[in-house]
Amino acid sequence: MSLEGKKCPAFSGDATGGTVLSNKDFEGKNFVIFFYPKDNTPGCTLEGQDFRDNHKKFLKLDTEILGVSRDSIKSHENFVSKQDFSFQLLSDPDEIMCKAFDVMREKSMYGKKYIGVDRSTFLVNSKGVVTKEWRSVKVKGHVLEVLEAAKDL
Repeated sequence: MSLEGKKCPAFSGDATGGTVLSNKDFEGKNFVIFFYPKDNTPGCTLEGQDFRDNHKKFLKLDTEILGVSRDSIKSHENFVSKQDFSFQLLSDPDEIMCKAFDVMREKSMYGKKYIGVDRSTFLVNSKGVVTKEWRSVKVKGHVLEVLEAAKDL
């Protein structure tokens, strides 16, 4: 299910810093919301570091960054602290946001099948419309691609 050109799904969740964030907090603002499988794993750490290292460039484009995974707030706080992330992470243990954005997929590891988060990113404009989406993301170079797309907002 593609979300491009559609209204961003409503979302709300506990976020780092003891806050609760929802799409209403971003009305009139551009934002990137990226979904990733697990805190402190190699690919997810690299993706988060790339967003961290480019966060100021996104802010210059009036675009905020949010990360979402099924990990707990405690795990997120540890991840943010360890990696010095300058953006917030939302916890989605019940997969409500993951399902709204249709990022749950069957995956396979060591021959065992399971349902997990498909690394995905969504760019949302100030009108609340998803202008671009990336699914089954490969981390290398991805953040720069998102940054380029944000220049068109």
